[in-house]
Amino acid sequence: MPSLPRLVFMGTADLAATVLRRLVADPRWQVVLAVSQPDRPKGRDLTLQPTPVKQAALEAGIPVDQPAKARDTAFIERLRTLGPDLMVVAAYGQLLPQSLLDVPRLGCLNVHTSLLPAYRGAAPIQWALADGLAETGVTLMRMDAGLDTGPIVTTAITPIRDDDTGQTLHDRLADLGGDLLVRSLPDYLEGRISPRAQPANGVSLARKISKEDGRLMWDRPAVELWRRLRAFTPWPGAFCHAEAGGQARLVKIHTALPCEGSGRPGERIDAGKGRLVVACGTGALELLVVQPEGGRRMEAAAFLAGHPLDRFV
Repeated sequence: MPSLPRLVFMGTADLAATVLRRLVADPRWQVVLAVSQPDRPKGRDLTLQPTPVKQAALEAGIPVDQPAKARDTAFIERLRTLGPDLMVVAAYGQLLPQSLLDVPRLGCLNVHTSLLPAYRGAAPIQWALADGLAETGVTLMRMDAGLDTGPIVTTAITPIRDDDTGQTLHDRLADLGGDLLVRSLPDYLEGRISPRAQPANGVSLARKISKEDGRLMWDRPAVELWRRLRAFTPWPGAFCHAEAGGQARLVKIHTALPCEGSGRPGERIDAGKGRLVVACGTGALELLVVQPEGGRRMEAAAFLAGHPLDRFV
């Protein structure tokens, strides 16, 4: 009886843990090692917490390696001794050197959450949503040493819904990526799929998100702010400052909808009692659920009742 293909999995984040669980649930191959970035301190006491991939691997009884750098020569040599047939990578968080990509007999496959060549890079889910795309998806790609530049094995598409946030789209793409991987692996392992080069047109980069990306700039169109609010949920979240009497206080915006209205950007529009409608560069944004600095989440009417407001900045 032929031996099962031997797979190494590399990933760190929640999305990668979802893909790993889908991979180990299938009996047609054997995951012999999971590789994750080192555990990081979290919480007020800065206790080391296992990465999502490490936790998923230990639950499945899979050995875990956590090199500080993927290009570490001792780590690469450990991989060679395993003799893997294939390596699967998802949301690992580091560029992999060619010396590592050359270790598996059949190369390395990456589960990337965009329709390549669009949105190469660190945050494809959030930027696809923030940019107002109608659809996005997952690309299964054979890796090279570039930033998401390798040839495409296959893709799967999903629409971006009006009620999607960065979190809901992340979760759907994680499931879609796991399913696409498991569905495609048998043909890839048997050589029945020939990866195709990425198109030269349509290349874009999805840079890493910073906390400042969550700041709402009221001179922008309302629909753009609405998309960014959804894209950057849960992190970094959308925020601005409420100004009253010359004092500005941080306010987080959890839920909002674009609506009709005009005025000076940042000014509250009189839209009726209990409604908090803010003029934007084009149109207006109705704030539905907000959270003042140091306070709890509350609906707009409760916020207006307890917080003086001249304008948002």
